[in-house]
Amino acid sequence: MAEIEWPTVAELADQVRRKERAAVEVVDQALAAIEAGNDALNAFVVVDAELARRAAADVDATVARGEDPGPLAGVPFGVKDLEDCAGLPTSHGSLLFKDGPPAEEDSVQVGRMRAAGAVPLGKTAAPEFGTLNFTKTKAWGVTRNPWDLARTPGGSSGGSAAAVGAGLVPIATASDGGGSTRIPAGFTGLVGLKAGYGRIPNIGASGSQTAVNGVLTTTVADAARHLDVVAGPDLRVRTSLPAPGVSYERAIEELDTAGIRARWSLDLGFATVDPEVGELTAAAAAELASAAGLALDDDPVELTDPVRTWLSNGGLDLWLDVEEGSWPSIADDLTRYSRSVLEQTHGLTAPSIAKALRHRARLEREVGDLFGEVDVLLSPTTAVPAFAAEGPPPSEIAGTPVGPAMATPFTMLGNLCWNPSVSVPVGVTSEGLPVGLLVTVTLHRDDLALRLARVWEQTRPWPRWAPSAS
Repeated sequence: MAEIEWPTVAELADQVRRKERAAVEVVDQALAAIEAGNDALNAFVVVDAELARRAAADVDATVARGEDPGPLAGVPFGVKDLEDCAGLPTSHGSLLFKDGPPAEEDSVQVGRMRAAGAVPLGKTAAPEFGTLNFTKTKAWGVTRNPWDLARTPGGSSGGSAAAVGAGLVPIATASDGGGSTRIPAGFTGLVGLKAGYGRIPNIGASGSQTAVNGVLTTTVADAARHLDVVAGPDLRVRTSLPAPGVSYERAIEELDTAGIRARWSLDLGFATVDPEVGELTAAAAAELASAAGLALDDDPVELTDPVRTWLSNGGLDLWLDVEEGSWPSIADDLTRYSRSVLEQTHGLTAPSIAKALRHRARLEREVGDLFGEVDVLLSPTTAVPAFAAEGPPPSEIAGTPVGPAMATPFTMLGNLCWNPSVSVPVGVTSEGLPVGLLVTVTLHRDDLALRLARVWEQTRPWPRWAPSAS
């Protein structure tokens, strides 16, 4: 069972704000859970108890003065090891940075969470530079799924998913450049929101402009409270969106969804899906549409293959992750996938880059046309349940040979076209592995994605933690 059956993030923070619980006590509970459960999972790769207890003591001191520490008061959280948290190292899951110094500044997201009273405990595992849909590195080893330790929690936010799914912490940060929040959510039975691009500003260069920071949670309300805390513009980030002008915590309970146009697609016109995953998600889509009053159709969806488009756009990001001039001397320290991407894209010509951009522009137009017809696209989150923890992804689905990215082909559309998208749990396979439904919505409607996730949660509540970590 879960190491701790946590209250929701909102409940926990409100207890600390009302002096019903001390933040230091909450943090000690989380540290004890990590001590008891992390060896089996390899969810956390760095834990700093002293840093966490100091931050928790500051929260308690604020409460003692009669002041409000914020809407995440005393909530312990893990930070994905691709994201900076001042005082903790960021290894990017790579031997190249494993022994580096602590970060001096927080990411925008982590800074806003800390300002709202949340307490970072340490860093959670991620594949090198976030490049894989499972979590295995030379630097930190293999991370495992609390539903079945032989399976992966997904990637690249695998450590965060394992930590939250096992009840080590109630919330952990994630990021999503091609599905890296939603894939682990699908594989571990969690809520995984990829907000619209720019909703949560992220400082730093990006070649593909696809990655969005976020969190993994056990409830929709927790995801909504988090987004209320971290959303909003940052003048250092030219793609950051204006303040949303809504309370996501209220929207998940109040937004009217009756008559909203939705479309179900099993395969987006190009993917192959495990039959059990297809059956569970198709039934869930119909049930969600009925509960939310959606006008659902299943007209064909035909798109320029988002997987190939995404793969052709992502190489620039990896070049930004490694130090300029370090290639090829660093090759032997890299994982096979990172090395192969750099080998294939080194010396890429401007005409080749232009070709990739044209493919993306075509997909963007097609997706724009799609969302001119409907407001919501429903599909499986992944094409298969969680596969082996050590990888690789399956080379065959339902008897059809597939490439490694085709185990998780549905999430990339939202990254390339900047649409908000959320994965919610819809059930488990005959082997007891979670399956997720992906709800992708029209641009800037993060409130709609979260509201539909909440309707589903009310219709079919799910277990908040894995039933077993053994």
